[in-house]
Amino acid sequence: MIKFRNQEYACTTEITLGLISGKWKILILSYLSHKTCRFNELQKLMPETTQKMLTLQLRELEKDGLIIRKVYAVAPPKVEYMLSELGQRLIPLLTQLCKFGSDYVDSFPLDDSVPSDQHV
Repeated sequence: MIKFRNQEYACTTEITLGLISGKWKILILSYLSHKTCRFNELQKLMPETTQKMLTLQLRELEKDGLIIRKVYAVAPPKVEYMLSELGQRLIPLLTQLCKFGSDYVDSFPLDDSVPSDQHV
């Protein structure tokens, strides 16, 4: 067992999965891998998320050191989000997850005549 931040984990993979778990974290990291974004930009890229949920996910990613929140002292306030060095190290992993998902979807036949509940 590994003790980290007052919790016990079976392995370091469990820690990594905890960092990126959450419905929106992988998407946020993916978008930030391409460019620095403001909150409204991220919200437009993910219209299905609520403002509260996006704020929560961004705070968790910042707390875990995967993103950086930069606040500019201007009126109106300007806040930008970008990947930290740690966050950038996750990009190859996220790319592989995306590739696996694409390959997985492609492995199923596109025959619409078979009900979806019969696919294994």
